Amino acid sequence: MEHDIIVIGIATPELSPEQQHLLAGCCAVFGTPRFKALAGNIEYHLITPLEEAIAAIASARKLGNVAVFASGDPLFYGIGRTLMRSFPRQILQFAPALSSIQRAAALFRLPWEDARLLSLHNRNCDHLPGLLLSSPKSILLTDSKNSPRHIATQLLDYLEKIDFTIEASAWRVSVAEDIGSKKEKVFSGTLARCATQKFTPLNVFCLHREETEPQTCPCAFGLTEAEIHHSRGLITKSEVRAATLHALRLPRHGVFWDVGAGSGSVSIEAARMNPDLTVFAVEHKGEEIANIKANIRRFRCFNIVPVFGRAPQALADLPAPDRIFVGGSSGALEDIVKTAAKLLPEDGRIVINGVLAKTVEAAPSLLSTHDFAVESARLGVTRVNRAGEATELNPITITTGIK
Repeated sequence: MEHDIIVIGIATPELSPEQQHLLAGCCAVFGTPRFKALAGNIEYHLITPLEEAIAAIASARKLGNVAVFASGDPLFYGIGRTLMRSFPRQILQFAPALSSIQRAAALFRLPWEDARLLSLHNRNCDHLPGLLLSSPKSILLTDSKNSPRHIATQLLDYLEKIDFTIEASAWRVSVAEDIGSKKEKVFSGTLARCATQKFTPLNVFCLHREETEPQTCPCAFGLTEAEIHHSRGLITKSEVRAATLHALRLPRHGVFWDVGAGSGSVSIEAARMNPDLTVFAVEHKGEEIANIKANIRRFRCFNIVPVFGRAPQALADLPAPDRIFVGGSSGALEDIVKTAAKLLPEDGRIVINGVLAKTVEAAPSLLSTHDFAVESARLGVTRVNRAGEATELNPITITTGIK
């Protein structure tokens, strides 16, 4: 006969009578070292290494019920999901305690139903400011790599990068350390002050904006050329922008390179539609980088990272892309395509827009040479004003390479 696995959430220094009752019928307990004393005389095993612990739990439950101690709510960024992948759900019982998020919000005296909840444990984040500044309130579980000090420093560095240091004063940081222990402590202050402090590893970090962020544009897609900062009419026209983004088939998450970004119009539209996508807008002209930064500030697209430099050299230190758009290559198209062939994942896409015959002819050939499946579309746009007067825009060829 095989028995149940009882997952008990721990939020206080002592077990409640209900938790003691659940534990009484168990032959073994698994958990972290800090919960060992709560097991009393019952045989205690460490939950790590996890793979070995899962095997040991499977063996132990042949003899009787097995308890697993977890911090807070085991079904909120906890061991619960792993156990549900490893064992039949019907033999799992969950007895959650208050989660660390709930307890931290109470310490902060902050309503949390409208907060974005995140865990940075074992999470690879290419651009943390884009993740946090996109929401007026975020509460997250940190890890050893992403300490509150490190997070605050990253946010400040990014705001300086986009010439928006004044924005830092609108944000407030709260950190709850060692919740429920005798060393429990709460920090509250500015990003700048947080960046100078040291915190214990067990903490919950909250970032919230003290003022309501301004509404910049009600539409999710379809910015006009007049709404986007640009210079001397040098901007990807609205109709071309729409067709280009359609060809890119952008993922909701991941990394998008906008190479030869110009004013950043494609980057802005992409970032607004996909707030969890990290966009690297690569541009070598100082005037255009200034436009990109102005557009980031105006539309609050903090998931865009402006990259000053010329491709392919400027691409060397960027995270590998899921999609690439080439709006301008400055003669380096072959090198950019080589980079795309090397770094794009299977089914990744590169879209190359060409007006000049040289680019239009070279793009399909280069993509085919590097084993991309190639699709091309020629787009001609005629705009007609209220008076019925027609204006022909330069035709453009949109070439898509699918890896």
